[in-house]
Amino acid sequence: MQQLEALTKEAAALARGELAFSALPLTANEQEVARQLQICNACRYCEGFCAVFPAMTRRLEFGKADIHYLANLCHNCGACYHACQYAPPHEFAVNVPQSMAQVRAQTYADYAWPSAFGTLYKRNGLTVALALAGGLALFLVLAVMMQGSLLHAPLAGNFYAIFPHNLLVSMFLPIFSFVVLALALGVRQFWKNVTTQGIANAGTGQISSSAAAEASTDVLKLKYLGGGHGEGCNNEDDAWTLWRKRFHHATFYGFMLCFASTSVATVYHYFFKLQAPYALTSLPVLLGTVGGIGLLIGPAGLLWLNLRRDPNTADLSQKPMDIGFIALLFLTSLTGLALMIWRDTSFLALLLAVHLGVVMALFVTLPYGKFAHGIFRSAALLKWAIEKRLPTNLKLGGD
Repeated sequence: MQQLEALTKEAAALARGELAFSALPLTANEQEVARQLQICNACRYCEGFCAVFPAMTRRLEFGKADIHYLANLCHNCGACYHACQYAPPHEFAVNVPQSMAQVRAQTYADYAWPSAFGTLYKRNGLTVALALAGGLALFLVLAVMMQGSLLHAPLAGNFYAIFPHNLLVSMFLPIFSFVVLALALGVRQFWKNVTTQGIANAGTGQISSSAAAEASTDVLKLKYLGGGHGEGCNNEDDAWTLWRKRFHHATFYGFMLCFASTSVATVYHYFFKLQAPYALTSLPVLLGTVGGIGLLIGPAGLLWLNLRRDPNTADLSQKPMDIGFIALLFLTSLTGLALMIWRDTSFLALLLAVHLGVVMALFVTLPYGKFAHGIFRSAALLKWAIEKRLPTNLKLGGD
């Protein structure tokens, strides 16, 4: 019945003169993924490695929506590449991690909102990240200097004496709102396509509580960075390592703790009328400190792994974007911790201006940088948690 409904929708779209998303021609990278998955579907040696391969076996052919879904479901752990008997230099040249990574980057641009901003993914590298952060920091430093001396008498950590609260809200609320809107609309279109386009995807958009709970657990635990066996990913060679998973955890939870710190401070300010600066033992400062330390360790570790990564399993064109995002995360934490340590000194204004410039650069680039991979991968994991609970549309052998 679901197959009939999917075919009916596609036929109706064609009758209206519309080209269904699933009928759009595949790009060269998408064609390469489809070719390799046909080989993998015949072999199935890697079926237990991660969610990509059992999801793959529920399909006999791979349309655009299927490829976008599987590319974002892939965690690029590298296990299948080192296990594959058809990997280069074999003439089949099966390299699932690299081909998936290339399509994954394409999907970020395809689903960007506004669509014209999709090209920013190709330009969002280390140079752009540092230039933007430096430019915004310099602008704020000059703004402080226009109001008086950059060095001042200690203000007991009262940064509102430099940048009033309402001014900070007017600066960051529009940026934060745009980031949320851009990412939400992008992943909404992704979800619509991968859950409605193509026969294999029919009926996979209905979210159950059990599927949502499983997907949330997989995201929070980074389950598939365990390599399918729990011993980790492959990085520079075929040796397994859990460091990529650990550094991702430090980065993710560090970011979330910093966000929690800001959220708690907002509650303090508006609901309890408690204004910053807060004591070093207060909840906002403790959350921010622990989160900041995580955001130093995690990005530094990920950068170390990124520079040592086997180029055969990665999309080298994405490396500037990866490093740019890592650098902004690290600098956000570094400047934030420096601001907390020296907030009672004459350098408060300078440190605050630099920190705010880096944070603003991070948020401006969030919808069009590496941050997007966490949003789209979470959506793909949710779809897999739903899909695996449904009967397969294929009635073949043991299936």
